[in-house]
Amino acid sequence: MMPSSKGRMRAVEAKSYAQFLAFGPFAFQATVVMRDCGLLAALDQGEGGHSLASLVDDTGLSEYAVSVLLDVGRNIGLVERDDEGCFHLGRVGFFVLHDEMTRVNINFTRDVAYQALPYLEASLRESRPAGLKTLGPWKTIYEGLTQLPEPAQQSWFEFDHYYSDQVFDQLLQLVFQRPIRHLLDVGGNTGRWALKCLNHDPGIKVTLMDLPGQLKEAKKNLEAAGVGDRADYYPADLLKTDTRFPEAADTIWMSQFLDCFSEPEIVSILQRAAASMDADSRLFIVELFPDRQGFEAARFSLDVTSLYFTCLANGNSRMYHYDRFLELVKQAGLVVEKEVDLPAGGHTFLSCRRA
Repeated sequence: MMPSSKGRMRAVEAKSYAQFLAFGPFAFQATVVMRDCGLLAALDQGEGGHSLASLVDDTGLSEYAVSVLLDVGRNIGLVERDDEGCFHLGRVGFFVLHDEMTRVNINFTRDVAYQALPYLEASLRESRPAGLKTLGPWKTIYEGLTQLPEPAQQSWFEFDHYYSDQVFDQLLQLVFQRPIRHLLDVGGNTGRWALKCLNHDPGIKVTLMDLPGQLKEAKKNLEAAGVGDRADYYPADLLKTDTRFPEAADTIWMSQFLDCFSEPEIVSILQRAAASMDADSRLFIVELFPDRQGFEAARFSLDVTSLYFTCLANGNSRMYHYDRFLELVKQAGLVVEKEVDLPAGGHTFLSCRRA
């Protein structure tokens, strides 16, 4: 049960939900175990339901282990029990087992964030990612992405790629509505968007702008794909205010990038981007705004993701709400001339020009 942001709960509902929050970590860990030990998969087999004994045989767990997991699972929708006492996969369990977004989110929480979250209060008080020490010795997580321990690295990149890759084809149609000669991919990461663009239009050139470690990976990937001759690399730390943008590009691309920075940092980055633009240049921004989501669960997921930025990423950024983000764009001397809410994924596409 997720409370709505639009109304008050009855007292009895609120107290019940408070207990769910109190024991939330237990529910999360039980969910992961039921998925990873094969209990949910065993429940998903056949149509007639399963006895406790058959689930013990299918999973190799003890009767005790299976029984306590089933008890918890019934409380959180993972498991259902019929009138004959047979167990079935619940509707929530179906999505935990089969839904890619749910898999990616669970793995990200378990492998990247879980051990860091006890440092949330310190992160909030000190404006630094105090929980990052659970993964490595860096000042921000971006410095260490190519060095993250496994399985954290795989789960981080799967999380990042899931929320970008699913809308790439839609974004290509928007970006290439106008002729592009040279695209600057800011925060190019491993080069997945650059590769999409280079394959889409064989006549364009792409420059990737990012930290050296990410550019090394991007270069390897683009050269392996056979398009490295049309890609350049611009190592840059945009937290340094003297870092300038190259001026050759007619199109600047920032996808799920600016949420990695604080408000003053966003304004500074956009001001420097604007300084590199002329009247015909365009800056395309793609972000996920919690207040532009059609579902409460999506809003909740994005607002909670802000705490990842607090505790692990850098200590001062977040998933921004739409109106506040537009104010930052305006402060930087840019005008939003077009906005599109994508039907899949919950992303918003902004086309900006110099004011």
